[in-house]
Amino acid sequence: MPVWKRPLGAWSPWPSVLRWGLAWGLLVGAGVLFLGGQPLWAATPPVKAPPTASGTTQTAVFAGGCFWCLEHDLEHLPGVLSAMSGYSGGHLANPTYQQVSGEQTGHQEAVEVRFDPKRLSYSALLRSYWRNVDALDGGGQFCDRGDSYRPVIFTSTAAQKAEAQASLKAAAAELHKPVSAIRVQIEPFSRFWPAEGYHQQYAQRNTVKYNYYRWACGRDRRLDALWGAGARSASPWAGKGSQTTANPRKS
Repeated sequence: MPVWKRPLGAWSPWPSVLRWGLAWGLLVGAGVLFLGGQPLWAATPPVKAPPTASGTTQTAVFAGGCFWCLEHDLEHLPGVLSAMSGYSGGHLANPTYQQVSGEQTGHQEAVEVRFDPKRLSYSALLRSYWRNVDALDGGGQFCDRGDSYRPVIFTSTAAQKAEAQASLKAAAAELHKPVSAIRVQIEPFSRFWPAEGYHQQYAQRNTVKYNYYRWACGRDRRLDALWGAGARSASPWAGKGSQTTANPRKS
């Protein structure tokens, strides 16, 4: 379990704490507190008042590696009402983070997204999901390895399953890969278990740690290499007309 993903009270033994402190000391000493043109402490987009639904709310559940990142990537989409980090796909009721990361539960780190279908369709939400995962990696995501980090689209209806399957084929075509090369799984949804409180809204509440983790994990570098440098900033949820041409990985 990465030391930066433990609750503060669980940071032990001391060598891990010392390594964390040393890492920050080296960063400060080297003057490397600016990443991607902005300081590590730069605020993430401000938390806005929860948007109101038009009367109908739908739910989607996705796994895509670290739930801190996927939650943050999806919660600001227009039409998203809320995004919550948690666990899904496994057999254990009320799992803890320690149990899930210990790879004994069958669960994946997942994000439950509540959205207004009149403002954001499920297919549009899927388009944004794909651009925030490494579709070619089924052994985890980025620096996080293991079954609990593998990418999954959990579907709760026949319509969701059909749209998810169509989106997988579209992703393969965009990457110029055969469908068999796509490692994101489509699985039936069973139940979502919310994660511990300290995991929720982590990017907003722990901006420095989150930004460092995301940078050190290489998430954005890999996504830019796979989908194209502008793919995630080009409103992929709005449809093909606004998508940036991908820059497929040559492998």
